Amino acid sequence: MYGDNKIRRNTVRDIIKLKGKRPVVSLTAYTAPMAAALDPHVDFLLVGDSLAMVLYGMDSTIGVSLETMIEHTKAVMRGSRKAMVILDMPFGSFEESPEQAFRNAARVLRETGCAAVKLEGGAAMADTINYLVERNIPVMAHIGLRPQAVHVMGGYRTQGKNQAECDRMFEDAMAVQKAGAFSVVLEGITEPVATEITEKLDIVTIGIGASANCDGQILVVEDMLGYFPSNARFVKRYAEVGQTIDEAVSQYANDVKARSFPAAEHTYKT
Repeated sequence: MYGDNKIRRNTVRDIIKLKGKRPVVSLTAYTAPMAAALDPHVDFLLVGDSLAMVLYGMDSTIGVSLETMIEHTKAVMRGSRKAMVILDMPFGSFEESPEQAFRNAARVLRETGCAAVKLEGGAAMADTINYLVERNIPVMAHIGLRPQAVHVMGGYRTQGKNQAECDRMFEDAMAVQKAGAFSVVLEGITEPVATEITEKLDIVTIGIGASANCDGQILVVEDMLGYFPSNARFVKRYAEVGQTIDEAVSQYANDVKARSFPAAEHTYKT
């Protein structure tokens, strides 16, 4: 089902070529079934470290391991055929040194077959990004609100509300571009700043809680499908899957208690 060789998977080059032509469409995915459902509609899938909270119930993204990210990326690769797949490097897997980042990123590409890695950080990560790119590992950068740094950033706070923050984000954006990142996620950034960064950069910007003027958009798929009761302001809920699940399971529980399930049509007689 998933091994049709006639469908070509998107590449980094395909994503780069979309800048100035049409917005890039992307979502997170963590499992093979979800990846298969999203694959026809997106340009790339991000196996985000947000799975720590979405799938494992953690309080933040910090607790997820590289091994966990690798296994979920394998699943997403098996479930998808067309979309480029990117793995989100988890906290502690790349910050120590460029050499550490390369060892782990090389392992990721080798074991999963995904096309690129994403790592959080701007100017501070420029040397690491350059080190990876020079060794043939495509990198998507991530600036603005950085969930892995939420403790030092003072919580999940919108970035770009004062001149110092604006200056730092422009510096970060230019630094990751110069280092060789093919794209950069702009998260939780005020719209004017995100717009200006997108206009000034030659590389693709992917917005999340930023601006419609970014070169593309990404959301956590469970957020936009309404799996959870509430979301951040920047999330548009395109469905209410959580409510549908609740109603279905409630009906199932009632049927079991009433012994109306399984009915005759659900039972083997001989």
